[in-house]
Amino acid sequence: MEIKNRQQVLVIVTLSLLGLFLANLLVYEPLAKWWSSRQSDLNALRDQVKQGRALIGRDSIIRGRWEHFRANALPNDPSQSEQQVLKAFNNWAGDSGVNVESITPQWQNDQDDYSTLECRLEASGDISSLIRFLYEIENDPMALQLESVELTATDEKGQQLTLGLEFSGLALVTTTHP
Repeated sequence: MEIKNRQQVLVIVTLSLLGLFLANLLVYEPLAKWWSSRQSDLNALRDQVKQGRALIGRDSIIRGRWEHFRANALPNDPSQSEQQVLKAFNNWAGDSGVNVESITPQWQNDQDDYSTLECRLEASGDISSLIRFLYEIENDPMALQLESVELTATDEKGQQLTLGLEFSGLALVTTTHP
């Protein structure tokens, strides 16, 4: 092969490789990135469809729970709500033999459509009465949630205990749902 033909072949090969490199840089890589993002978008949409179908399948359960929350929520009037909670705690204390020492309620207007009644309760008794008291709270359908529970012994043998509870109650402002 002559030198002139060899130079032409090398120039053609070099230009071809440069062309392939530019095609890779300007065409293939952007298309590959687009395809990859499209695939991730499709996977995200598939996941959303699965979640939507699962929600549709659980429609009656979710609506039932919402109706339960709505039916057992505290009244919209703060004084009625506090009175209802105090009456319930007095009933639970009477049933369990616990001595309620103090309840401090405080309202939080969390959103436009609901507010919460946050309370701190101090009670005393023996372990069985305090367990019964907590059982009564947890099994009542009223919309109360225990946030924290503190148990402290007040005597050396641990026979008398003090219970500190922080709980919140749900009061719905709007009683209708979409």
